Amino acid sequence: MMKTFSVETVVSVLQSVVPAEERRVPLHEPVFEGNEWLYVKECLDTGWVSSVGKYVDRFEQMLCEYTGVKHAVAVVNGTAALHICLKLVDVQPGDEVLIPALTFVATANAVHYCGAIPHFVDSSQKTLGLDPVKLEQYLQEIADVRTDGCWNRQTGRRIKAVVPMHTFGHPVDLDRLVDVCQRYRLELVEDAAESLGSYYKGKHTGNWGKMSALSFNGNKLVTTGGGGAILTNDESLGRLAKHLTTTAKVPHPWAFLHDMVGYNYRLPNINAALGCAQLEKLPKFIERKRSLVQTYLHAFEKIEGVQLFTEPSFAESNYWLQVLLLDESYKDHRDELLEATDRAKIQTRPVWTPLHRLPMFQQCPRMDVSLAEQLERRIINIPSSPNLEAANHGEA
Repeated sequence: MMKTFSVETVVSVLQSVVPAEERRVPLHEPVFEGNEWLYVKECLDTGWVSSVGKYVDRFEQMLCEYTGVKHAVAVVNGTAALHICLKLVDVQPGDEVLIPALTFVATANAVHYCGAIPHFVDSSQKTLGLDPVKLEQYLQEIADVRTDGCWNRQTGRRIKAVVPMHTFGHPVDLDRLVDVCQRYRLELVEDAAESLGSYYKGKHTGNWGKMSALSFNGNKLVTTGGGGAILTNDESLGRLAKHLTTTAKVPHPWAFLHDMVGYNYRLPNINAALGCAQLEKLPKFIERKRSLVQTYLHAFEKIEGVQLFTEPSFAESNYWLQVLLLDESYKDHRDELLEATDRAKIQTRPVWTPLHRLPMFQQCPRMDVSLAEQLERRIINIPSSPNLEAANHGEA
């Protein structure tokens, strides 16, 4: 029998899943239960704590092995990774870059760092990420494809790239997006910041774009405290990414020779040590998070007006953050629900403010983004830490 929707009912269901504690139940907290102490202590004991050391190389190799991508370059954060990705696909000042309106602000910031202009597109109900079908329809209206690329008839600017973000770990429809990019001469750069451990049709995200970016922020499934990585299957771009992110210093026993304007974006060895230990546990983390999905699905299956968002049929998601999706008729209860969970010491949060509404991006071009705006009013993220499911099953 279905239960009538109420804020109190939703809070009660959440309390039945998350452990009752004196402290606030966080949205997503890191789990350190492997070799983190051992590896970090080795860095401290040996003095190899900065941007050179064996753990940086090992971390990059582990990322390649896990994702299937040929080259990985560890950097200070996901935004830096995305910045370099855009530069390496030749995004120039004045270019437009197509990005979802519903994404974290870092996606647009990285575009701006290149002197380029974010161009906002709508989301898909199926993935919560960029909708390639709507994008193609929109490009048919505004784009001219020439020998020198794709041009916006309305602004007169070149449209250089598309940056899909795999929202909360759910991959976008990459086959369709790749097809759109090929026909409109657009570079594809995947913002895979949230999707380490997610697969599209059996292949890890980050393998479709010429360049891709990961994040290892403290709230990610794998954390290095702060950190990110550039992924590519292009050997020359991989070498150039490493060169640019290490101040473009030419190897030499003692001389300071730099042959390009570079960036001090290299990840320190001590952070990479933490990342190596975290990657060793990633399969277990994902197993727990996918189990947590089933726990939440069972808990909410008979509550009217709210549903748990689940992965699209073509994907296997890491479920980085669990999503409660309010029915359109109950969207006005979103803030009331956020306030009620806060009082109950359960951390929840709304999705990001659509970027076209932020003051610095209000004048940027955009298509009709009505679904993104609708989703913003309906999405609530709920506690998603891997250790929640461990607690439910009595794991140490």
